[in-house]
Amino acid sequence: MFSKLLFEEFRFIQPSGILRSLRLITVLIFGFIFATGCAHNTANRAIDQYSPGKGYRLMNMGVPGNSDSLFLVLTFSGGGTRAASLSYGLLEELARTEIIIDGRKRRLLDEVDLISGVSGGSFTAAYYGLFGDRIFDDFEKKFLKKNIQRGLLARALLYPPNWFRLFSSYYGTSDMAAEYYDKYVFDGGTFGDIAARGGPAIFVLSTDMTEGTTFPFNQEMFDVICSDVSAFKVAKATAASSAVPIALSPIILRNHAGTCGYTPEWVDEVLKEHQVTTRRFHQAMHVKPYLEPDRKRYIHLVDGGVADNLGLRLTIDRITQMGDAWSSLKYVGLEKTRKIVFIAVNAETAVDTSQDMKGSSLPFTRILKSITSTPMSKYNFETLELVRSSFPRWADEISKGRCSDENYNHDKGSCGDIEFYLAEVAFHSIPDESERRWFQALPTSFKLPDETVDKLKDIAGRLLRESSEFQQLLGDLK
Repeated sequence: MFSKLLFEEFRFIQPSGILRSLRLITVLIFGFIFATGCAHNTANRAIDQYSPGKGYRLMNMGVPGNSDSLFLVLTFSGGGTRAASLSYGLLEELARTEIIIDGRKRRLLDEVDLISGVSGGSFTAAYYGLFGDRIFDDFEKKFLKKNIQRGLLARALLYPPNWFRLFSSYYGTSDMAAEYYDKYVFDGGTFGDIAARGGPAIFVLSTDMTEGTTFPFNQEMFDVICSDVSAFKVAKATAASSAVPIALSPIILRNHAGTCGYTPEWVDEVLKEHQVTTRRFHQAMHVKPYLEPDRKRYIHLVDGGVADNLGLRLTIDRITQMGDAWSSLKYVGLEKTRKIVFIAVNAETAVDTSQDMKGSSLPFTRILKSITSTPMSKYNFETLELVRSSFPRWADEISKGRCSDENYNHDKGSCGDIEFYLAEVAFHSIPDESERRWFQALPTSFKLPDETVDKLKDIAGRLLRESSEFQQLLGDLK
């Protein structure tokens, strides 16, 4: 396409003018490369001084008037428009669900404190964070029922500046996608705009390509690299979260660590103890490279599903870093919490075993899909089991921390009263086999028929209502 356009331009140029035209094109190319290179390297703004307790943090977020006794976390998985639609259907169901808490009738949606989003799910999370209930008016038109793939392709082929910029090593396909999302989906919104709206905290999750670990867009993570997440474009974060390796380029951040006076003391303490078999030691080892900007000057971010497709491990990692669950609750000011609820949207597809019937070599795309989707499916199950198995320990840590008397119990109304819930909205919970297979066969893309989007929204609400954990929560809230 690019070479054809150049040919059409040169076809009418006289020989004497060819040199001048080549010079002009060269200047334009290098001009675009220089301009986008500068913009690319300043995507995350440095801060001069670390400000503990300030900025885009969970402790500073929340819907006005929501209850301190209930801490509600939603996690939206990856999976393109399939995941975004399923997550949207969950929000619709929570908006329809009324509860009475602290003597007041409220929508359960208004009790959400935190939403983590991965890849496709990050778009629904981020849009709700920026615009609240407006999501129910226009998100389908702007994203779910829009051919996003066609829009990105058009931006690559029909927007002339991108013909030059995509040749630059400082500008990639994900940068181009971020510009598209910024203009046509998120209206230029930043994480500071999410905070200003006064809704739940939204943590968009990506993966550090080098470390293989989750990189969340929140101030705690940006403190480590001495940067300000409030000024960061939401579109850029969702582009990073959905940057499927090979298909899309990484989003690159600059590491400013060591320039703002911030040092995570817990990292040094844990590394000195050198208890290499503990999860906390490995968490410290994951953070340590960011503190050495001479060795890690840039951070390359790809699809969040590479590290955690459910977005649930962020909670485990944070509690591990803080030392225990009670310390984590105190840090975010949730000492009065009695119920901690996780609702996980899991839009994973079934593992494709059709290649097991073929004796011939498989195409590269088939191999790539297999080595990414199969481990992800196994990893999702292990993540859910890890969270569930952690509940008893977390409950004991909170009860011990909150009760002055060591002889505590978990009776309702006592200091040790704390309950955990984990409800899952997932295709594998659909009882009818043919219906389950239909949903599990949906493609991972940013383009689905309108009627498929509607079915995904409906099944999300139905699966939540049929969840025994969710029904137990509603019963306990009464």
